[in-house]
Amino acid sequence: MEQEWLTGGTAAVDGAVIEGLGDLRRAPGARVRAACEGPVGLAVVGDCPVAEEELRAALPAVRVRRWAELTRWPGSYWVVADNGRQRFVCGDLAGIRAVYYTLRGDEGAAWASRARLLERPLVPDLPLLAARLTVGEHHWPHRTPYEQIRMVPGGFGLLLAPEAPPQLVDVTGVDPAVELREGAVRFGEALTDAVQHRVRATSDVVGADLSGGLDSSAAVVLAADAGTVHAVTYTDGYTSGEDMAFASRIAEHTGARHTVATGGDEQLPFGFPAGQPSEAEPVLEAAMYAMDAAYLHPVQGLPLHLTGHGGDIVLDASSSCWVRLLQDGHRREAHRQVAAFARLRNTAPGPYWKALKHAADLGRCGALERAAAALERGPVTPQKAVAGWSWCRLGAGASWLTGHGRHQVAALLRQAAHDQQQPEQADEFDQWAALRSVGASARGWAPYGHAIGVRPVYPYLDNQVVRAAFAVPALARRGLVTYKPLLRAALPQLPDWLTSRRSKGSFTAQRIAGLARHRARLDELVHTSPLVASGLIDPAAVGTVLAQAARGQSATAIADLHQLLVTCWWLTGQPTVLGAPC
Repeated sequence: MEQEWLTGGTAAVDGAVIEGLGDLRRAPGARVRAACEGPVGLAVVGDCPVAEEELRAALPAVRVRRWAELTRWPGSYWVVADNGRQRFVCGDLAGIRAVYYTLRGDEGAAWASRARLLERPLVPDLPLLAARLTVGEHHWPHRTPYEQIRMVPGGFGLLLAPEAPPQLVDVTGVDPAVELREGAVRFGEALTDAVQHRVRATSDVVGADLSGGLDSSAAVVLAADAGTVHAVTYTDGYTSGEDMAFASRIAEHTGARHTVATGGDEQLPFGFPAGQPSEAEPVLEAAMYAMDAAYLHPVQGLPLHLTGHGGDIVLDASSSCWVRLLQDGHRREAHRQVAAFARLRNTAPGPYWKALKHAADLGRCGALERAAAALERGPVTPQKAVAGWSWCRLGAGASWLTGHGRHQVAALLRQAAHDQQQPEQADEFDQWAALRSVGASARGWAPYGHAIGVRPVYPYLDNQVVRAAFAVPALARRGLVTYKPLLRAALPQLPDWLTSRRSKGSFTAQRIAGLARHRARLDELVHTSPLVASGLIDPAAVGTVLAQAARGQSATAIADLHQLLVTCWWLTGQPTVLGAPC
């Protein structure tokens, strides 16, 4: 994936021109299939098994602008189509195959699969970065970390025409299933094909993550049925013994070769070793680079490496599905399910129910406006972890903002509240936001995989797998008794001892240990950050929480700290233009 870039419009970069599509350029060595008839052309770039005959059969869809039909092949890829009047450019639903664009005045729009190819200075958008630290990235799916550079959100394509502004075209194309059983058949076929067509195409050993969780384990089972698998697992003194036991059992069950890498203090998170690569945007995985390099070393150089990344998003759903019930007027059923959920986990349903009702009453726009008003009123006290779901929760990151920072983030929240392209139904908003987040994580990990010598593939994030999963109502994917019921129903051949697992591993202990080990350097990283120099973040407030988290006393703030620290590290390599505080 590292060399599969594309440019169009006025972006000029050395590369091979794709015949029949004018100024469309791609990196040497990129995997391209194309078909053209007169002024009509279609190209697919990336990991896609589509044959030229299939592309030619799709040219009528290009002529009549049925753009979504061009995104329904297996794999992960970009599509570029031209009918002589309009050009359509699209990545995947998750956003792994990103499309960036920028306006060039009278010259129209330039687009590319990497921000750095747009021939525009990459100036970090510091207020937006502060906002993402405060309330998450999902409220601005069309924004990038750079000023004046936009992104096509996952689930949309970019439509370009002479003397017309760029348009976003919805290509989600999810055909709802009636119930779990019907949808599970479709999902099982899509996931099986996503794994096995890649394994069969290599005719070689493939690598695979094997954490012991359901998602990576299912991928290894499917891959082992189609070829030879070398699975790798990371462990250290903080790793769950249960995870290790499940990983070993899956390896034995499938006959996969299994290598276990045992990490030490040098592999703890937040080390940011010298020479660690960085590219377009900050991602959480930047803090785990030493760990990744250690456990992936045995499978470097293999033709592909399967991961379970994204499985949580497509196989499960959050409690936003109960907010949706409330939005649709099904209060009694929502209360019944919430009470049952709380009873199974031996927790009080009251606070959970209150949070869900609050989310349903406010709606997306109301929640964002309320959060903006809270920031404008004054310093924010971090909210305790509240059970339930929220459109916009002000976490620990909000308490680190200065007065200037709070007003900047509040203004961005008010803008986001009026974004007409965001779903107003809680479950749809949440699943697409979560999908784009894991897609950004996979996209951001590309330079790390390239440096380590691993070519990752993400079968759970293929378009057709995502569509098959999201066709099953979120309420049906949210299991009360069975964890990830869609996986059990879709792949009945999986062993019952695996699909009946309800626990899930975590790297929280490693992160706490990493914060303690690297605390002094991390504190300096924050103090010298452009976010501090521009008056957006208060370093003293961060330092207090960092010290507490390093002692294991503020576990609820670790996720926000993680995001802040990788953002500060990423900014050290960017040509930042600092703004003066108000």
